[in-house]
Amino acid sequence: MEINKAVLDCMQSLRRRLRDEQRLDIRLSQPDAVTAMLTACLGSGDELTRELGRQLAAYTDQPTPVAIRPSSASAHVPSVRIYRGQRVMA
Repeated sequence: MEINKAVLDCMQSLRRRLRDEQRLDIRLSQPDAVTAMLTACLGSGDELTRELGRQLAAYTDQPTPVAIRPSSASAHVPSVRIYRGQRVMA
């Protein structure tokens, strides 16, 4: 991966946004900084942060990670609570 001014600017602005939004401290000197940033972009609720993640993925020739969505069958897992010694499904 070649680091030029465009890649470095994108990484710096993305690092600031992730630090403000998600309280992540990703250092640019980390060996997995790009992967950590791309993964963190998936959990962001801000469209600009996700767009910066897509730009970074394009600059570094890395595939954009895909968010795994749970299927509808496994989305509802009943919780079990104990009420007066009895198991209660909630």
